[in-house]
Amino acid sequence: MNSPSSFWAAGAQPLTQLLGQDWTQALQAFEPLAPAAGAPGAAPLRFVPEKLQALQQQYLEEARALWMQSLQGSIPSLQDKRFSGTAWAENPMAAYTAAVYLLNARTLMGLAEAVEADAKTRARIRFAIDQWLAAMAPSNFLAFNAEAQKKALETKGESIAKGLQNLLHDISQGHVSMTDESQFEVGRNVATTEGAVVFENELFQLIEYKPSTAKVYERPLLLVPPCINKFYILDLQPDNSFVRYAVEQGHRTFMLSWRNPDASLAHKTWDNYVEDGAMAAIEVVRNITGAAQINALGFCVGGTILSNALAVLAARGDEPVASATFLTTLLDFSDTGILDVFIDEAFVRMRELQFAQGGILPAAELASTFSFLRPNDLVWNYVVGNYLKGETPPPFDLLYWNSDSTNLPGPFYAWYLRNFYLENNLVKPNKLTVCGEKIDLNQLQLPVYIYGSREDHIVPIHAAYASTQVLPGPKRFIMGASGHIAGVINPPAKKKRSYWSREDAQFPPTLEEWLAGATEHPGSWWPDWAQWLAGHAGKQIAAPKTYGKGKFKPIEPAPGRYVKQKA
Repeated sequence: MNSPSSFWAAGAQPLTQLLGQDWTQALQAFEPLAPAAGAPGAAPLRFVPEKLQALQQQYLEEARALWMQSLQGSIPSLQDKRFSGTAWAENPMAAYTAAVYLLNARTLMGLAEAVEADAKTRARIRFAIDQWLAAMAPSNFLAFNAEAQKKALETKGESIAKGLQNLLHDISQGHVSMTDESQFEVGRNVATTEGAVVFENELFQLIEYKPSTAKVYERPLLLVPPCINKFYILDLQPDNSFVRYAVEQGHRTFMLSWRNPDASLAHKTWDNYVEDGAMAAIEVVRNITGAAQINALGFCVGGTILSNALAVLAARGDEPVASATFLTTLLDFSDTGILDVFIDEAFVRMRELQFAQGGILPAAELASTFSFLRPNDLVWNYVVGNYLKGETPPPFDLLYWNSDSTNLPGPFYAWYLRNFYLENNLVKPNKLTVCGEKIDLNQLQLPVYIYGSREDHIVPIHAAYASTQVLPGPKRFIMGASGHIAGVINPPAKKKRSYWSREDAQFPPTLEEWLAGATEHPGSWWPDWAQWLAGHAGKQIAAPKTYGKGKFKPIEPAPGRYVKQKA
């Protein structure tokens, strides 16, 4: 099982050879994923006998049917988008090869489910098999990809030459191209909302955006994006910019733009990002606007940082934030979805040995980890298109942002892994000490708006909903369609997707119970949020004519230079 042909090119050998394999050996390549594997005397993987027997029987039946179909000269149906092109259907050998691959893939995943092990071990085995299956698909190899072969013939080899050029280009830039990156430039056609940098320290720049209304709400809005990505996911292009939308609703809007860490920030900790990041930004916004309280929004890890900042401030007896919005944010880390396969004591301890005392986690490692959470969509799809077919991926602002990666300070990363992903300490009152304070989320009585995406693979929807059980103040929870990014960046003008709300302010223990009383609405959730935020923004006052105030003077135009720093 260490080459493509040994796995799915069964058309070149009698199926009886494949059917005669010892099934108990099929998953031994993935045995190291079991927690005790590799230890002296570790037991081999075992299978539930009834499941194994049923799986063998099903395989034999499907394999015989496929073999008979091939003998009759009919083309098997391929229910997989990787093999949906007409070239596959027109090439019997290619179609048969793909059908055998899909059968073997289903069987291997069934074997993973039949393993006698705890849920986490089975999840790790499923993840490893999924990665291997994605890599071994016949569509990934020119010798078996009917579409790539057809295109090579039609272009007289030009597609192959172009594919080699694309491969060399991606090797030089260090990552697979998901979009035509030459079509985008930060500040030119992404991150274009007008504004100015009015404060900076070694961790972040603070951007103030120019009002587009004659009056603004008296309470300004501070946006805290994730530090593992760049802020302009919230300000892509004018027609899908969350920032522009907030400004158009009459909010005096500020954005925290994190610096892309280099060696000079290799010692920075979680406390630094909370106190010198989010808390510093809150105080600067208050000083510039003169507002006693502001509204704040945190996205993903930015929301986790914001929650810690609010908890530290509460422990100090300060309440500078009137309301908080949490977009696809983890507070309760008991369900971390597919990322949980990486997390255990051994892994976290290894990372602490690497980074706890300093260092930089490279952006490339972060980017590849997130890409391989969806390998067919975010890796092999582009390998096939870019290299085998010689295609240039179309320009797509979201994927350009996705490729504009950031580093992380090692101590920040190591502390985050242990205290949140491994030990889930944030939901334990007074367990964590952050910025010298014992923090307790139960002390946060402010109103909160919580958004989760139904198909989110990074912050699972159940985990997003779990925040309703953690935060004690007035709450509104919204579930949007789609995933971690596309669900959030869903402007009203597009009239796409939908969202769910519940108007009785009831938050039962489980998402399923909440959904039983929820109503689906077509389109974007942004207007719902805007209506909610307006109720916490105070009265309207004349919009400012200049950026900043007093010692906080404009430094440079938005989007600033920090966001342009490459990893």
